[in-house]
Amino acid sequence: MKALVWHGQHDVRYETVADPVLKAPTDMIIRVTSTAICGSDLHLYDDYAPQMEKGDVLGHEFMGEVVEVGQAVTRHRVGDRVVVPFVIACGHCSYCEQKLSSLCMNTNPDGGRQAAVMGHRTAGLYGYTHMLGGYAGGQAEYVRVPHADFGPTRIPEGVPDEKVLFLGDILPTGWMAVKNCSLRPGDTVAIWGCGPVGQMCIQSAWLQGAGRVIAFDRVPERLEMARTLGRAEVFNFMDCDPYEQLQYLTGDAGPDAVIDAVGAEAHGLGSVGAVVDRVKAGIGLATDRPHVAREIIKCVRPGGHVSMPGVYFGYADKFPLGLVVQKALTIRSGQTHVQKYIDELLDLVIDGEIDPSFVITHRLALSEGPAAYETFRAKNDGCIKVVMRP
Repeated sequence: MKALVWHGQHDVRYETVADPVLKAPTDMIIRVTSTAICGSDLHLYDDYAPQMEKGDVLGHEFMGEVVEVGQAVTRHRVGDRVVVPFVIACGHCSYCEQKLSSLCMNTNPDGGRQAAVMGHRTAGLYGYTHMLGGYAGGQAEYVRVPHADFGPTRIPEGVPDEKVLFLGDILPTGWMAVKNCSLRPGDTVAIWGCGPVGQMCIQSAWLQGAGRVIAFDRVPERLEMARTLGRAEVFNFMDCDPYEQLQYLTGDAGPDAVIDAVGAEAHGLGSVGAVVDRVKAGIGLATDRPHVAREIIKCVRPGGHVSMPGVYFGYADKFPLGLVVQKALTIRSGQTHVQKYIDELLDLVIDGEIDPSFVITHRLALSEGPAAYETFRAKNDGCIKVVMRP
């Protein structure tokens, strides 16, 4: 089959690779009908995430048609259309029973590598590093789906791919990020980053009762999307100091909740601290660029909530722990428990409460994937979200 394959920094190739096969009776194989490039894929493209290997098939946001099922699969049959969560979960460990699927104890066969760094293993992910299982991803013509009875969700006939594709990642990621804010009706939410996840945070904040949504970015197309389709108050962080802006907008109170939808690779622009983070990461003195994490902790009101869906990999330099303690902040984060939210969000899509397809700016063939990665990374051509069809 054809797939997008990682070969190193900024080196993604459209190549022929071996077809997937069933490895366990709980597996199924799907023919991919739509797949997307996610912002967290850029950490791999930049060779920023550890333990990638040449030949790895990329992609963790995908859906398709079931073409083969293992003997133990009961929820799905050949011909079903399904969306697949990027988190691979077994469905029966103690974490899965608590609906904390991204912490699954049984789906990361390389968990020893992860535990050596992080203390414990967590769930395997499609198309990501070998620290997280080394599973082949969905930027391909076919994918093996382990533990098929737990997670993949059947899509009703007549619902187009583009309305439901993002149920596998960015929509539940934005939804959980806002859930982690414990919003009260009318709360003010400030969001850093207006990429695809940030856009889903904006939509989710309104659906969960926010009274005001404020968003920061520097890319004009993202800011315009957040303003028009997201109905957020938007600001370019290159033109203002987010702390001073938020103090002014909230009468010196600060927002009730803040969301970091940027993560480890903050651009390193807009402030001295951001530039220093970028330099340190570039010469190996730091693993992450936590400028946004520091900034949101400063900006949120005392007693407020800090939500961090953005991906981080290691140890953050100069983390403002004193501010967290003195302001009595609640911080919540984590890979998304997609299986917990996917059915609820499918209902919202079908009922017309949300249509996440608005973020799509580029529709391409899978063969155009290598060029699409660079377009997405450089934010050229107004690129916000790429969807590909094999």
